[in-house]
Amino acid sequence: MTGGGSGGHITPILAVAHELKRLNPKIEIVYVGQTGDKLADLPANSPDIDAVYSVSAGKLRRYADETALQRLLDVRTQLLNICDLFRIFRGLWQSYWLLRRLRPDVIFSRGGFVSVPVTLGGRLSGIPYVTHDSDSVPSLANRLIARWAHTHAVALPADMYPYPAGKTVQVGVPVSSNYRPVTAALREEYRKELGLAYKQVVLLTGGGNGAGALNEALVSNARYLLGAFPDLVIVHIAGRAHKMAVETAYDALKLGTARKRIKLIGFTSELYRYSGAADVVVSRSGATTLAEFAAQGLACIVVPAAQLGWDVKNAQSLAERGAVMRLSGDQLEQPERLGRTIGSLLDDESQRMTLARAFAGYARPHAAADLAKLLTKIGGESRVRSKK
Repeated sequence: MTGGGSGGHITPILAVAHELKRLNPKIEIVYVGQTGDKLADLPANSPDIDAVYSVSAGKLRRYADETALQRLLDVRTQLLNICDLFRIFRGLWQSYWLLRRLRPDVIFSRGGFVSVPVTLGGRLSGIPYVTHDSDSVPSLANRLIARWAHTHAVALPADMYPYPAGKTVQVGVPVSSNYRPVTAALREEYRKELGLAYKQVVLLTGGGNGAGALNEALVSNARYLLGAFPDLVIVHIAGRAHKMAVETAYDALKLGTARKRIKLIGFTSELYRYSGAADVVVSRSGATTLAEFAAQGLACIVVPAAQLGWDVKNAQSLAERGAVMRLSGDQLEQPERLGRTIGSLLDDESQRMTLARAFAGYARPHAAADLAKLLTKIGGESRVRSKK
């Protein structure tokens, strides 16, 4: 299994790994990530991953707000791209010899830059690989390796993707079995387990690596929210790299005793508990995050990253169908806009329930199990061929 760079790549891998072990506990699962990945501890600490390796990888830097000429004249970026090209070739060499030694039956690529050298190393070694796309727009990594893939597993209807119809199958977005429909009783159970002894809970998360703009917006709206809702606790998952700066920003507000009603976390492997405990969740609109919260049936406010076209499309599509509330980056910067949007949902249980029910309709709870069955089938066929 390969992928990485963000929680949106790694958490689906772990969900599929868990289902593979449920199908056959004797299956050996190896994870190959990128050297230096900040979230490498997630697969390393997973009981379903038997071994972890890393290889060199590079990326192609492209910025949506630059013209072709601006990109060409951006010397620093071009130099970084050239350096990373050598990292890709190094990673391909490392992957080839690693896979020749391990001889896996099948490779599962969740995307991310590391998947390119690993899957191409598999191609050179005669090992079939399966790609997975969560968004309607395939990732650059998966587009680069698409030609030689055995199968393309996708989240949305197959005809939305530029892959051969005969090689494309819709499975949804794999999420952990911990993400299940949240009832009132389960919400209270999560709150007791987490020590959140308050009547109202708001959660903000920017993903495994955090999101600077979301962090800043919540800090600037904290005084309003804590003042308007005296029995509210804010759970803020800021990202490992951002936690200290966010903590300093909260302390600078001089909130007095209200400061105790802000629970700041850098990163947690138990996001499902915090999201399940919340009345309102604020997040980015990556496909994996949305799939997790849809599985729980939550009332969500999503703020897409403007530079990520697929994030914008995800958020817009769900907002138009009444499944989430959407704020743009410009709206996020308006004074108290985020706080008042959160407040409108905290004050209106009926609206929260309407959003939650609509959002839950997009859940595909069997995606991880379906992918596990697909990989088992392809791996079995590959093993039979290798013995002939």
